[in-house]
Amino acid sequence: MITLGDNIGAAAREQRAAALDTWLGDLFPSHLPGVSLLAVGGLGRRDCAPHSDLDLVLLHDGQAGIDRIAAGLWYPIWDAKLGLDHSVRTLPEALSVGHDDVKVALGLLDARHVAGDTRLSAELIGAAGDQWRRTAVRLMPQLKDLTQARWAQHGELAFLLEGDLKEAAGGLRDVTVLRGIGRAGIADTMRPAVRAAGLRLLDTRDALHIAVGRRVDRLVAQERGTVAEMLDLDDGDALLRRVAGDARTVAYALEDAWRAADRLRSGRRRGMPPGKPARRPIARDVVEQDGELVLARTAIGPVPDPSLSLRVAAAAATVGLPIARATCEWLAAFSPPLPAPWPPAARAALVSLLGSGAGLLPTWETCDRYGLIDAWLPEWARMRSLPQHHPVHRFTLDRHLVQAAYEATAYAREVDRPDLLLIGAFVHDVGKGLDGDHSVVGAPVAGEIATRIGLPPEDVATIEKLVRLHLLLPDVATRRDLSDPVTISSVAAAVGDVATLDLLHALARADSHATGPAAWSDWKGRLIADLVAKVRTALDSGALPAPPRPDPELLSGDLPAVHLDGDRVAVAAADRQGLLAAVTACLAMHRLEVLGADASSADGRAIVSFLTQPRYGSPYDPVALAADLRRVAAGDVSVTQRVRARAMSARGHAASPRVVWHRDIATDASVLELRAADSPGLLYRVATALDDTGAVLRAARISTLGGDVVDAFYLVGDWSEEDARARVEAAVLDAV
Repeated sequence: MITLGDNIGAAAREQRAAALDTWLGDLFPSHLPGVSLLAVGGLGRRDCAPHSDLDLVLLHDGQAGIDRIAAGLWYPIWDAKLGLDHSVRTLPEALSVGHDDVKVALGLLDARHVAGDTRLSAELIGAAGDQWRRTAVRLMPQLKDLTQARWAQHGELAFLLEGDLKEAAGGLRDVTVLRGIGRAGIADTMRPAVRAAGLRLLDTRDALHIAVGRRVDRLVAQERGTVAEMLDLDDGDALLRRVAGDARTVAYALEDAWRAADRLRSGRRRGMPPGKPARRPIARDVVEQDGELVLARTAIGPVPDPSLSLRVAAAAATVGLPIARATCEWLAAFSPPLPAPWPPAARAALVSLLGSGAGLLPTWETCDRYGLIDAWLPEWARMRSLPQHHPVHRFTLDRHLVQAAYEATAYAREVDRPDLLLIGAFVHDVGKGLDGDHSVVGAPVAGEIATRIGLPPEDVATIEKLVRLHLLLPDVATRRDLSDPVTISSVAAAVGDVATLDLLHALARADSHATGPAAWSDWKGRLIADLVAKVRTALDSGALPAPPRPDPELLSGDLPAVHLDGDRVAVAAADRQGLLAAVTACLAMHRLEVLGADASSADGRAIVSFLTQPRYGSPYDPVALAADLRRVAAGDVSVTQRVRARAMSARGHAASPRVVWHRDIATDASVLELRAADSPGLLYRVATALDDTGAVLRAARISTLGGDVVDAFYLVGDWSEEDARARVEAAVLDAV
C-alpha cells in the first residue's frame, strides 16, 4: 500500500510523483528486456494531485506473455484503491494511434519513463515528439473541435460560480493543450503569466482534493471557504476571484494560440509567399488583416480619437472577428480618456457593441483583457469576477451583466427604445456588492453611468427606473394574486407608462435567461405575460381585472367534484377546514409541485384550485389523481397518510425562516410572506398551521428560487391586531 501526502504546492506534487515512481518501480518485474512502463498525464508531468488517477502505458517490443505482465501491474494498483487509465502497446502501435488521434498524441508528449527498458521508453518519447511536430498543424482543427465541445459542456471557468478546475474553459486541460501547441512551435504559449496561472490552478485542485477527501475537480460553493483557508486567502470570494483571473489568463493564451494556428494553416493552404498581407476595410478606422481586425493607417496619429477603442470593439463584435493583439495593446497604451459626457460616436459604438449578438461576449473579454473596459467604465473593476451567492445564479456578476445585454437583443424589436433596453440590461445589477438592496442602491450608480455616456436627462431617469424596478414584474407575477385589482393598480402606478412596461418585460426575460436555468420556466413566463397584459390594459384604459369566478360546474352538482385541465387542478367539496392542505398533500403524493393556489366558498361548498407542474417532468396519471382527490375531498385521510407523515418529519430543518406581513397590497386580505429554505411538504405544513389558527386562506403563491422559497399567503381580513399576527406568525415559523 502506498501513502501519498496531503500537502499543497509544486514540491508536494513532485514528492507524490517520486513516491509513485518508486512504488511502481517495485511492482515492475526486474530484468525484463523489451518492456517498459511509462507515465503520462499528471504523473508524467509530475503534477500529481492528492487523489489523481494514474495514467500508464506498458510499452513492449512484441514480448510474449505481455497480458500476464500487465495483469501483474494493474491489479496491485486497483487493490491500492487508485484510479487507473492504462494501455498496452508496441512502439509502432503507440505512434500509429497518436498519428491520427490528437488526444493520444498530446498524452504521449507528457510520457516519462518509470521502470523497465529505458532505451525503449526513450525511443517512444523521442519519436512521439518528432511526430507531433510534423503532424500538429494538420491535427489542430481536430484539437480545436474537441476543445470547443468540452467548453460547451463545462462552460467558462472564469465566470462560473461552481466551475470545473480541469475541464472548463481556462482550466487545467487547456494548460495541457497550450503546452502541446507550444511544443509544436506554432506559438509561444507558455509565457510566465500562463505558467503562474497553471501552478495556482494546480494548487487549488490540491486543496480541493484534500478538503473533500477524494478526486473531485468541481469547486462547489460549500468547499470554497475551506479551500481558501488552505491557500491562505481571505475567504471564498477571494478564491473565486483568483481562479477567475487565472482562468482568464489561460483562456486568453489559448485564443491567441488558435489564431496563430489558423494563420499558419491558412497560409499553407493558399501557398502564400512571404509578403504584404491583404487588408480589407471593415468600418471607419478599422480593417481586416489575416482574419483579425487592425487599425487603419489613418487612425494612428498623435492624438487618437477618444471613441476609437469603442468603435474598434463594436466593429469586431458586429463582424465576428477578433481584434489583433498588437491593436489591443496600442489602444490600451495610447487611447485618450473619454470626455464626460461621451461624444455621440462613443455612445453609438457602445450600443452597437451591446447589441451585436454572439460577437459581444468574446469581444468584451478581449477588451477586458487589455484594460479597455476599465477605461470606459471605472465601476467595472469592482464588478469583475464578483461572486453572486444566490444558488440560481450561474455566472459571476461581470459575466451576468454582459450576458443580460446579449439576451436582451432577442427582445429589441418589442420595445420603442432598444438602446435603453440594452443599456438597462447591462447596468441592471450594478448595485450588487454595495450595501443595501441592489435595485435601490444600483439606480443612482446606473444613473451616473448613463449621464457619463451622454444620455439626456429623461433617458437617464428611465435607466434609473429600469434598474430600480427590474425585479418588479417577476416578483409580483410569482408572489402575488394577479386577479386582485390592487395588485394590478400598484404595478401600473409604479411603472407609469406602456413604454417603460415593455422595457421592464424585456429586461425581466433577459435577466432571467442570463441568470441560469433555475431562474426561468414556462409557467413563470406565462405569469409575467399575464401580469403585463393586465397592467397594459390598466395603463391604456384604467380598467382593472374583475374578481375571478369559480368554474360554474364546480358550483353545482354532486360533491366532491374534481376537474383536471393540464397543469390546473380544481376540487369542490363540502365546506370544511383543512381542504386546501389535504389536497396539497395529495398533489405531492402524485409528484406535482404547487405554483399557485386559490380558495373560495359559496353555498356550503369549498372550492380550491391549483396551478401545478410535475416535479420530475413526467406527466401525472389523470385517472389515479382524480380518484385520490375525490377520496381526499370526501375526508379520507388514509390516502395521504404517508406523505403527511414525511412532511411533518421534515419540520424544523430550515435555517432562519422569516415572515413578512403586507397589509396594503390586496383588496380583501393581508399577505403573509414566508421566506425560508425549501423542504419536503413545506406548503402542506404551513397550510395546516394556518388552518389550525383559524386564519382563512383565500390564495397562495409559491415561488421557488434554487433551494429557497418565497411563499405568499393571502389571509382574509385586515389583520391590524398585532397579537393576532404574532400568533399566526409563530404557528407558521413553528411549522417550517
